[in-house]
Amino acid sequence: MSDALKHECGIAVIRLLKPLEFYKEKYGSAFYGVNKMYLMMEKQHNRGQDGAGFASIKLDTNPGERYISRVRSIAQQPIQDIFAQINQRINKEFNENPEYVNDVSLQKKNIPYIGELLLGHVRYGTFGKNSVESVHPFLRQNNWQHRNLILAGNFNMTNVKELFKNLIDLGQHPKEYTDTITIMEKIGHFLDDAVSKIYKDLKKEGYNKREASPLIAERLKVSKILKRAAKNWDGGYAMAGLIGHGDAFVLRDPAGIRPAFYYKDDEVVVVASERPVIQTVFNVKFEDIIELPPGHAIITKKSGKTSVKKILDPLERKACSFERIYFSRGSDADIYQERKMLGRLLMPKVLDTIDNDIKSTVFSYIPNTAETSFFGMIETVEDFLNKKKTKAILSGSRNLSAERVTQILSEMPRIEKIAIKDVKLRTFITEDSSRDDLVAHVYDVTYGVIKPTDNLVIIDDSIVRGTTLKMSIIKMLDRLNPKKIIVVSSAPQIRYPDCYGIDMANLESLIAFRAALELLKETNQYHIVKEVYDKCIDQTELEDKEVKNFVREIYDPFTDEQISDKISELLTNETVKAEVKIIFQSVENLHKACPDHLGDWYFTGYYPTVGGNRVVNRAFINFYEGNKKRAY
Repeated sequence: MSDALKHECGIAVIRLLKPLEFYKEKYGSAFYGVNKMYLMMEKQHNRGQDGAGFASIKLDTNPGERYISRVRSIAQQPIQDIFAQINQRINKEFNENPEYVNDVSLQKKNIPYIGELLLGHVRYGTFGKNSVESVHPFLRQNNWQHRNLILAGNFNMTNVKELFKNLIDLGQHPKEYTDTITIMEKIGHFLDDAVSKIYKDLKKEGYNKREASPLIAERLKVSKILKRAAKNWDGGYAMAGLIGHGDAFVLRDPAGIRPAFYYKDDEVVVVASERPVIQTVFNVKFEDIIELPPGHAIITKKSGKTSVKKILDPLERKACSFERIYFSRGSDADIYQERKMLGRLLMPKVLDTIDNDIKSTVFSYIPNTAETSFFGMIETVEDFLNKKKTKAILSGSRNLSAERVTQILSEMPRIEKIAIKDVKLRTFITEDSSRDDLVAHVYDVTYGVIKPTDNLVIIDDSIVRGTTLKMSIIKMLDRLNPKKIIVVSSAPQIRYPDCYGIDMANLESLIAFRAALELLKETNQYHIVKEVYDKCIDQTELEDKEVKNFVREIYDPFTDEQISDKISELLTNETVKAEVKIIFQSVENLHKACPDHLGDWYFTGYYPTVGGNRVVNRAFINFYEGNKKRAY
């Protein structure tokens, strides 16, 4: 993706089902779980670069022994920083206490981070400040083991205000107004309540407090706590939690917006945001990794018993299509094929735009995530040329010369690596406020391969704001002096904000929205903007389920092609000499390529939860009033 887009967090949970001595004997280290967690977090590094966190719980410790460890970082390389800290601590303990090296029981008793239950998180901040206090996992502490709660997630809630008010109504005083704190305190409230009720029952049965403690852990029903806590949540989420005594859970939202996969054998239970992470790190088969159903939680009790429980009634499945286009690693078998299909389905439009002139066209891509779609696009070009060659040979006379046959067969797609990303510079440019002066230098181009008579087709996975295209890529491509520049987006036009985890909060930052506004002005229909604003204002006091997305009316007067053409104009600097054309994927073809991931609200405005419509209307109100606040 050429535009900088903060997005998505990644979660990883590991529950070791055997004693730590087992992993020492079989794998050579009692830190087997810590090592695997490092790999899982690095394999999901694509999901978060603002910060990272790690937490672990030791099972069956004695009173007075530390059993919860946590470390978080917002360093430039946060995952490496976390595990450098962990390794430093381990090495320090080994150097000062050599007797620990070969004694797993002493390691578990005295060295932090080693434990049977581990939680990792990589973060892209979309809510709250980017400080270490905002980095997951969050910890809710208590002297009772079963009231300790560690929470991390990949989520955004649309109704934080309502959830925050609910906590106040319960008599709580939350320390921050963020969805993470709100969710943690909501779960914590019902966890406390469940523990209190179980203790009252045990007291009636004649148990004292000390005797009751392990029995509370056994009787605690995590599914019931989650059902009560999640009752009014509205958003997309994969929520991971550890309870101090050793229970663990991962809960997925009822529309299946955010992804979660799990694997279990007799040694481990593993949950992650992406399937290939588990495949690679644990060397297991594709078919052995199971997708957590929407509205369900995978729960592992302290005993190691694991079950998948329905927590919320599933809604219509609207798994995020952006996961397939861009966010998730392309090494997933299904995602790889889907991205290739996205490229294939774009080619009819591309061929029309270049008048089927393959000879005079160079094909390339914006590195690195558009590469797979590029392969699919080129396969379609090759299919087109094969049909053309077959027709030329069959329609020719029987006396076709060998030279002519060779000439016919030699026509191939012209493939070049045109755009080259300067990775070091891209890492440096992190904040929108500092990007404008530097963004023009994010990419270099390859000179000497384009002729003045050539078309240049270059595919990107998606176009959000268009900033990098306008300020850098199109101007740089124009220096190559092509006749025509065709920028192809494997995703449809992004028209609406996302409120379930992607950092697309402001309408006015979206190039498609700006294009629609320009068209409204040009066609003397700008009065629609005020009409939509009034309709949005009229809905502010309605319940979420009654709210409609009126922002769709901004786009209704125009065809997709008209908006694409206007985007082409807006992204073309007056100094650009070549003709510029922007081509977008259609929503229909997106669904063909990704049939099991039909979440498309950022393209269509059809939000999968009731809170989405309120967010998009609030985003429009903010735009109209010049308010730069987030809509959620």
